[in-house]
Amino acid sequence: MHPTKPPIDIIRIDKRLLTNEHISIKTKQIKLEPISSYSIEKNLNDIQKIIKQTSPPSSVSYLPDGRIPTPPPQPPKHSSINLKPTTPTIILETHDEAMSAKLQHYCLSQSICVLRGLANVLKIDLSLFSTKSLVETQPDHQIEVRTQRQQASDENFDFTSMTIPLKNIWRCESSRSYTTIAKYGQYQAYSYHDMIKDDLNESLISSTNNLTNGISKKNSTSSIRTIKFGTNVDLSDEKKWPIQLHELTKLPLFLCVQSVGNLLSHIGYTILGMNSVQLYMKVPGSRTPGHQENNNFCAINVNIGPGDCEWFAVEEQYWGVIHTLCEKNGLDFLTGSWWPILDDLYNAHVPVYRFIQKPGDLVFVNAGCVHWVQAIGWCNNIAWNVGPLTYTQYYAAIERYEWNKLNSCKSIVPMIHLTWNIARNIRVNNYQLYELIKFILSQSLKYIELTFKYLEEKFGENIIIRKQLRTINEPAHYCITCDHEVFNILFVKEIDRKHVVRCLDCSLQSDKQLENVVVLYQFILDDLKTIYDQFQLCCVANIK
Repeated sequence: MHPTKPPIDIIRIDKRLLTNEHISIKTKQIKLEPISSYSIEKNLNDIQKIIKQTSPPSSVSYLPDGRIPTPPPQPPKHSSINLKPTTPTIILETHDEAMSAKLQHYCLSQSICVLRGLANVLKIDLSLFSTKSLVETQPDHQIEVRTQRQQASDENFDFTSMTIPLKNIWRCESSRSYTTIAKYGQYQAYSYHDMIKDDLNESLISSTNNLTNGISKKNSTSSIRTIKFGTNVDLSDEKKWPIQLHELTKLPLFLCVQSVGNLLSHIGYTILGMNSVQLYMKVPGSRTPGHQENNNFCAINVNIGPGDCEWFAVEEQYWGVIHTLCEKNGLDFLTGSWWPILDDLYNAHVPVYRFIQKPGDLVFVNAGCVHWVQAIGWCNNIAWNVGPLTYTQYYAAIERYEWNKLNSCKSIVPMIHLTWNIARNIRVNNYQLYELIKFILSQSLKYIELTFKYLEEKFGENIIIRKQLRTINEPAHYCITCDHEVFNILFVKEIDRKHVVRCLDCSLQSDKQLENVVVLYQFILDDLKTIYDQFQLCCVANIK
């Protein structure tokens, strides 16, 4: 699910940096040298021309050739198409099958697939994630609750309508509150008994009405039950959940929460639900609305049971169609809460995977796949994201990063920060992926150099750039105004006694002379250049 906008992005800065008594570096003292880069050497003359100007540098594109994302893509044209395709499913029977490279290749070749029997062959104890185990481990752990209406999975009624029968709409309504694992566990248990009793009573009433006057309660608001969905339960703390998290290390590396080949393991801090585990506690009807994963990263979802879940999924190439349908229904594709009307998708020639996830089933969601989920029974699910070290995954992530910027939507994954960490930590042997990463690094360096030069030319000695290196586990920074990632050069201002970060553009809009702004840099420019130069293709033999 798309997280809501976080609170003000606060940066903890050394207060000594706000005075002139501490050692600082003036912009004129920063050494600026041309970057030795195959991708920007041809543009060095143009860069030097720009550097001599006193206008702020334009935001750079991190897509190849400086491309700006186009509007949502048009669907592929097919003469004949199966609108209800069979969901790819693998039934695993041996340990070797589960750990084989073929399994990874298969998952990455499908938009979405179901792995059945994985927990059994790897002897993963899923009962550790049952409500009983969770209550015994951390009963007072806080969870988020979404209050929803219980409906059939192919229905989403407009409860504001005064007409009967109610009509289906795309908008998916819910309200938020909070409780503890123990209290939600009680609710899960009580709801089971209450729903069984209510179903029996409704069945008797319905039968009586049908016999007497043929009146049915279908589509009547009085027959719609209100339910509570326990969502976004954070299992990231290894001190609280050591047994549960250790159990998941039995998975194949490409499915693990943390592994060297998982791009998200190199972010350097925890992004809840992405490079850490989240749990969902459900009663029948609990809904996860339609979405693509943050920055189009792949996702893993395991049904703990005891009940089933129903999934709907659409291939990445059709996301533009759903984007258009969301707009027609007054909803924002990126941040809105929506539940697609299946007939609308079929009429638009969009194929929809529809399948049941049984207890123990692992669903692998590939990059960009649109999906939405509803619980059929009482069950828990665990989920997290993974980033395969492939060109396809990385391009999908950076493309969505650029699309988010155009749509004023925060990218939960700081792609520039991540790219520099990848260059430090990983040896890449795929030529396409190497070229893309190298290009992003060069664009980042170019923007940093242009920013330093602009500050020097425009403000001279009137502004001082102070050094404050990053600390361990320090999150990436985002502009408090536009939500864009701010890498390396931070423009810090005190607001309501809190120091918040802005990008250069938003800082200038707020204060053209930057008089009340503290400028910090977190990486030494020469160090970044060294990382850039040392990032080389690992194995030339793999060049295609």
